Amino acid sequence: MDLIFAEATPPGRGGVSIIRISGDGAKFAAERLAGPLPCSRYSYLRNICEEGEILDRALVMWFEAGHSYTGEEVAEIHLHGAPVIVRRLGHVLASQGLRLAEAGEFTRRAFLNGKMDLSEVEGLGDLLAAETESQRRLALRMSQGELARKADGWRSLLIRAGALVESSVDFADEDVPEDVPVEVFDLLATFRRELEEQIQGYSAAERIRNGFEVAIIGPPNAGKSSLINRIARREVALVSDVAGTTRDIIELRIDLRGLAVTLLDTAGLRDVQDHVESLGIVRARERASAADLRVHLSPNGEIDTILWQDGDLAVASKSDFNSIRKGLSVSALTGQGLDLLLDKIFETLSDRTSNAGLVSHQRQVTALIEAVTAMTGVDDLPPELLAENIRQSAVSLDRLLGRIGAEDYLDVIFTSFCIGK
Repeated sequence: MDLIFAEATPPGRGGVSIIRISGDGAKFAAERLAGPLPCSRYSYLRNICEEGEILDRALVMWFEAGHSYTGEEVAEIHLHGAPVIVRRLGHVLASQGLRLAEAGEFTRRAFLNGKMDLSEVEGLGDLLAAETESQRRLALRMSQGELARKADGWRSLLIRAGALVESSVDFADEDVPEDVPVEVFDLLATFRRELEEQIQGYSAAERIRNGFEVAIIGPPNAGKSSLINRIARREVALVSDVAGTTRDIIELRIDLRGLAVTLLDTAGLRDVQDHVESLGIVRARERASAADLRVHLSPNGEIDTILWQDGDLAVASKSDFNSIRKGLSVSALTGQGLDLLLDKIFETLSDRTSNAGLVSHQRQVTALIEAVTAMTGVDDLPPELLAENIRQSAVSLDRLLGRIGAEDYLDVIFTSFCIGK
């Protein structure tokens, strides 16, 4: 592969900028700039020079092939974080025949060299994009190979079951222990149960990864936009006494106690003749219906019976004008009841993540469904067909980890990474 380089730290002014080089000859490329680097995985303070001119004084290290992030020979140069230094060094490396890395190319090489499986790559991508604690925890588990270890355990169950089935086929005329079929189906039952738990937890895990949507709905002038502004602590939505001010859906993304939540400010729900406002109301109803949770906000705590779903919250607004309210009430003006409302939203959404598994990508859950499907209804199959179904299920697990059939996903996955990772 080409010898590639890129800035591994965010571009711009900072304390340190790291230039990463990967490929055969990475050590030699660093030594042409910094002089001899005797031992791998040691840091050396060196002058970085081009034709006798000192560009910077930096820490330099290298990693031998097989013991680096990419699995290739890798060198790193830790420069002072001035963009002009990074640009100058980039020009020098390019003039020496190195190529600027593409987005995600270092991680792609790690995958191709067997340093990471595809689920770990997806977990790393999620970790880099994490905005909340729940996203960080889920992504970290994935990036550290927890799903891969589970998949290897499931594959071991299939290997054991397949070996027993093959024995019953190969030695059908000989004395095969009577408990072999029983053990096979016990193994397959355990396999199905564990995969089905992950499949059932997909929806919750996917919500943690992508975030929840909470629609604030209600009649005009109920205080929906004022509530959004109070939560944001800035003017996100236009507030007016004129009914029908809000027509487009306004989104506010927040970190709610570690959960990523997008609050939706919607058009006031009412019957109108105005064509534009009516379009906004239609969109509000569609988006609210698809949301994970609806907060029905009105001066009297009334709900929209058409949009109401189990678990929704009915909230009375403008509690500063009327303190005698039943149930949840909130004032966008004073903030009264706001913490309690956010707590209730968090509790409701948090309950829905209690069964979250590790699988949080559609590609992953599809592979698991295929693996389970191959093992469904197999109790009455003859040994030859059962053995084939077990092989098909094992292939689906290999697809989960990207050991086969990963080509269709690689470009999509790695282009979501930044250059330098």
